Amino acid sequence: MAPGAIFEAPNVAEDFNSHRDGLALEATSDAIDEVNVLKAAMKVKQGSATQKEKDIYEQSQFDAEKDKTQFRQYEEACDRVKNFYREQHEKQTVAYNLKARNDFRSKTRAEMTIWQAMEKLNTLIDESDPDTSLSQIEHLLQAAEAIRRDGKPRWMQLTGLIHDLGKLLFFFGAEGQWDVVGDTFPVGCAFDRKIIYPDTFAGNPDSRDSIYATEHGIYTPGCGLDNVMLSWGHDEYLYHIAKEQSTLPDEALAMIRYHSFYPWHSQGAYMWMMNAKDKRMLEAVRAFNPYDLYSKSDDVPKAEELKPYYMELIDEYFPNKVIKW
Repeated sequence: MAPGAIFEAPNVAEDFNSHRDGLALEATSDAIDEVNVLKAAMKVKQGSATQKEKDIYEQSQFDAEKDKTQFRQYEEACDRVKNFYREQHEKQTVAYNLKARNDFRSKTRAEMTIWQAMEKLNTLIDESDPDTSLSQIEHLLQAAEAIRRDGKPRWMQLTGLIHDLGKLLFFFGAEGQWDVVGDTFPVGCAFDRKIIYPDTFAGNPDSRDSIYATEHGIYTPGCGLDNVMLSWGHDEYLYHIAKEQSTLPDEALAMIRYHSFYPWHSQGAYMWMMNAKDKRMLEAVRAFNPYDLYSKSDDVPKAEELKPYYMELIDEYFPNKVIKW
């Protein structure tokens, strides 16, 4: 197969453009982001870095002068996504997550390069926000360029570029929006009260299970997040693809897998699961978080001008140019 070709797997029975409302998905995703921005605004501390040589943990500079308080009231924003989270919290069970992972392993949904995947996502949901004309590629480039301007490593720039590509899952057999976007959390143990809208887990049968409803459930303290099943969605989907088909470092994989795990990296929940590696990964995810939350208001990048630079990054970390999705 030529590297430039896009192959839709024969067991994908339907054209995913015709039966999925990508605009609605991105509207929900934007609303979720707004809630997380508002939550983060309560905790942000401004500061300035003095070192010229940057590492991933040095405070982000691209957003230092941005007013993080000029948003609608938190409760108003929350109302827009409460029904979404009720459905997500009721349906993200251990049984569903086992099925989702088995489905992931059982077939290749498509084969395309990373840039082609970005273009595919672009055609599906680029009109979702009536207040912006930005395409999905431009949104991805905003995060990557903010990381690049702050002098962070090349692998982190690439992580910013691809971290939301797992949204393609919506068109590859997802059951709805609830198993694609939204804050993530562990399944198989008690749902922590620090998860957004914790009371909506009442409709989840696992919340009444004699094992899954206990604090540790099927896990043991210190087991490590590598051994924990997080709710299935675009983060988990892309994480497994990147883990198997890229040479990205552990920190990048953590940024991809945990960037929506707000109960952990922002609220301090599930710390009992962590091992020594997770303590390092937590700091990496927290270093990535500002670029995920605040880069959408940056200037519009010119995709064609930046494409050669990012194609080089993609080739550096994805040695097999055609990725199995």
